[in-house]
Amino acid sequence: MKALREGDTLFVWRLDRLGRNLADLIHMAATLESKKIGFASVTEKIDTSSSSGQLVFHVFASLAEFERNLIRERTLAGLTAARARGRKGGRRPKLSPKDIKTVRALLRTKELTVGEIAERFAVARSTIYNHC
Repeated sequence: MKALREGDTLFVWRLDRLGRNLADLIHMAATLESKKIGFASVTEKIDTSSSSGQLVFHVFASLAEFERNLIRERTLAGLTAARARGRKGGRRPKLSPKDIKTVRALLRTKELTVGEIAERFAVARSTIYNHC
């Protein structure tokens, strides 16, 4: 915002690109207005340089926050339902419990270096260190 000067207009693609929640959007719009900088959203066709544009901005900002909250609630409900079905999130481990036991045994023998063990199991050295 340092490059913007009085009389300039800040264009964004969508309102949600400007702030994370309604409070952020309103704060940003107020800051821009106090510096006499216009604000326009391309997708929503909002220009806050007029009173009607400011009204539309506040309505759309409220709707954008509502939509984000709905998406968050649905995502959390989906994750909860998946956990109830026994599903676990995240990436699958590269090494199985059997592989980890083998790696530990190889490390104890000190016949191979960590790099050689990692190469044998097609993992990074840090993976070997993390499991041991």
